[in-house]
Amino acid sequence: MNTTKIFEKSIDLSITKSDIDNSLIGDVLSLSKLMEIAGAIRDYGKGNVITFSPKIFIPLTKLCRDTCGYCTFRKEPGYENPYMSPDEVLGLAQAGEKMGCTEALFTLGERPEQKYDVAKKWLVKYGYNSTIEYLVAMNRIVFEKTNLLPHSNPGTLSRRELKMLKPYNASMGLMLESISPSLYRENGPHEYAPSKRPSVRIKTISLAGEEKIAFTTGLLVGIGDSFEEQVDGIYKIKEINDEYGHIQEVIIQNFRPKINTLLNGTPPPKEEYMLRLVSIARIILGPYMNIQVPPNISIGGYGQYINAGINDWGGVSPLTIDHVNPEAPWPQLKNLKLVTEKYGYELQPRLPIYSEYLSESGTFVSQAMDDKIRNRLLVG
Repeated sequence: MNTTKIFEKSIDLSITKSDIDNSLIGDVLSLSKLMEIAGAIRDYGKGNVITFSPKIFIPLTKLCRDTCGYCTFRKEPGYENPYMSPDEVLGLAQAGEKMGCTEALFTLGERPEQKYDVAKKWLVKYGYNSTIEYLVAMNRIVFEKTNLLPHSNPGTLSRRELKMLKPYNASMGLMLESISPSLYRENGPHEYAPSKRPSVRIKTISLAGEEKIAFTTGLLVGIGDSFEEQVDGIYKIKEINDEYGHIQEVIIQNFRPKINTLLNGTPPPKEEYMLRLVSIARIILGPYMNIQVPPNISIGGYGQYINAGINDWGGVSPLTIDHVNPEAPWPQLKNLKLVTEKYGYELQPRLPIYSEYLSESGTFVSQAMDDKIRNRLLVG
């Protein structure tokens, strides 16, 4: 397929697996040509704006029933409380509000009460049956007492739990990470992480679509799956979104090794590898999908990913660290702006829900959330 045809089919949102022959792209299309096509497709759908979300990071609990071979966010029970208190959550949210943040990102371990008595006893003591019930309560506090908009990443969820969370979340997220079965086999990074089974994660993402929740997902690249499996993962995301239309953003995130983890000796993917995969993601997902590469952990100069077709940097905090990647500080907004402008684009802040998902009042968010967002937009 020639480059003009690839561009035209992507614009028409009709790229199929047979159109993207990995060996053809690898052998015939140079990386520069692939990036040129991806950049043109992004420009067609997104213009010259690159966005970011001013956020605070709220690590509600770092206890987790899963053990992944690359994670340092997860902690074993210790002397600290298993959960942040309501006062701690609200205090952090109010501090972020004063600094101009709009997103309250709730990240937490998966159902720790199923593994740790200390978590279960803490929840019972304060009147909660599960971590998700407590998360809903903390979402509500932030929603009602600050101008911040919650975005929750609590792991896999049932339909009932999604319904509980939707009223107080502007959007939600769950990384697909990978569709490779090899990752949860013996000695794989997901061997002891049942919630990382692709079928379980696909189920949650699909249920979120049925419940009309604006959703973020994506891939974690470099944890043991193949390039072909990663491309298949992008197609799976496209397939789900083609059915439900709720995936507002796709993150293509590279793995970085961390000390004291199973994959500490595994090298991260190379810059050319990531640029090629990001470009292919843009070609597959088309001109209107929001595609993000996190700038604080990207391989190589993060500005290069603009040329590969991204249109978003994700959440960047002036207050809190990236608790999932504490070794990688966020770029200063001044530098993020300078880099974005160097590549010929304008940096703009956004809300945790993209504007196109607010076009139908109350569809992808609750009516109360819709009212709050619209009032916020009118004020500022």
